[in-house]
Formats: sequence, C-alpha cells, structure tokens
Amino acid sequence: MTVKENLHKIKNDIPDTVTLVAVSKTKSPEVIMEAYQAGHIVFGENKIQEMVGKWEVLPKDIQWHMIGHVQRNKVKYMAPFVSLIHSVDSLRLLKEIDRQAQKNQRVIDCLFQIHIAEESTKFGLSEQELQEIIEDNEFQQLRHINIKGLMGMATFTDDMVQVRQEFRHLKGVFERLKHKIPEIDILSMGMSGDYETAIEEGSNMVRIGSSIFGMRNYPGN
Repeated sequence: MTVKENLHKIKNDIPDTVTLVAVSKTKSPEVIMEAYQAGHIVFGENKIQEMVGKWEVLPKDIQWHMIGHVQRNKVKYMAPFVSLIHSVDSLRLLKEIDRQAQKNQRVIDCLFQIHIAEESTKFGLSEQELQEIIEDNEFQQLRHINIKGLMGMATFTDDMVQVRQEFRHLKGVFERLKHKIPEIDILSMGMSGDYETAIEEGSNMVRIGSSIFGMRNYPGN
C-alpha cells in the first residue's frame, strides 16, 4: 500500500477526537511530502537536527512534534518552529525551553513524559517527580511554556494485558494532574503496535510511523 493509502486506512480506524502524529524519523522529505500531499500536516521526529533539516525544506504549515529525548543544548535549534515537545522529563529542560521560547517571542506547548514501561532504558518521570516539578516555584514562574498534558511509551512486548495496564496507569496520572492543571487536554500514548489499545484506554494522540511509512530507514540498509 502507498503512504496515502496507509494514512487513509489509519484515519478511518481512529476516532475524529484522536490526533494522528505521523512519525517521520529517518524518512526523506520526499516521502514526507507524499503524506503532506495526502492532506496530513502533523509529523513527529526524534532527533532535533534531523527535524530542523526537514523544516528548512518542507512546507511551513507542517506542525512538527519532537517525540524523542531532548538534550538541553539543542533546544535552541527547534525553538523557532516546534509545535509540541512530547518528551519533557526534567525541570532543567523546561527552563531551557522557556528561555529559548522567550528569545523567539513564542510560547511552546509541552508534554511531560511519564515512565510507564518496564524497560529502564525508556526516559520519563515518575508520578512523584512530576508532582515535585509542578509544585516547584521555578516551574510556576515559567511564562513561555504551556503544559498541554502527558506522554508515555508502554513496554515493548506482545503481552497486551501488560500494555493496557501501563496505559491505564498513565490515564490515571493524567486525571490526577488535571486536578492541578485543569487546562491540560492531551494524552499522547500509543504507537503502531498498540495504538488501538491506547485509544481504548483514553489516548487522544497517537504516534504512528511504520504503519504509515513502512519500516525505518537506517544508514547502510
């Protein structure tokens, strides 16, 4: 199937209330343009420099989401244009995003990344660490970031009972955070292999790559 056909199939499968982030990491601008010409404008990247390169050559109405781990010293490169940062996992990172957003006279939307998987290699905050950040005076003084919600990645496993439990846990964290930040409205969870379960458990933003573009392209492959 073509990129256009894959996109239409997935969009028909998910509710209108769910935002589809097409994960375009390692894909060329030409391939991204296939999706864009099919009417899709929300794309997710996991490396800032790769995202910047694509932003420079692709249409400017594309909404770029940073879904990968963010190094503070690279925030400045995406601050002029990034639409949503999914992977905020420290107050220090938030402060740098705020600083760079102010330089660009912007307010940047952000999601806190919560660690819900068994793998220790995945990034993210515990619920206790999240609470410590939002209660910190420094956080409350940030004026150029806008917390929109939470993101999480489930364990990479075929055990969908476990995956469902992890998504359910994240939904609980989201609901508890909403009592403190009522305006949050994004719960980003679910990828190509588990997005249907994620939506059943309350996700309203899914990050799908291989089911749209095929397997990733790696140097040498």
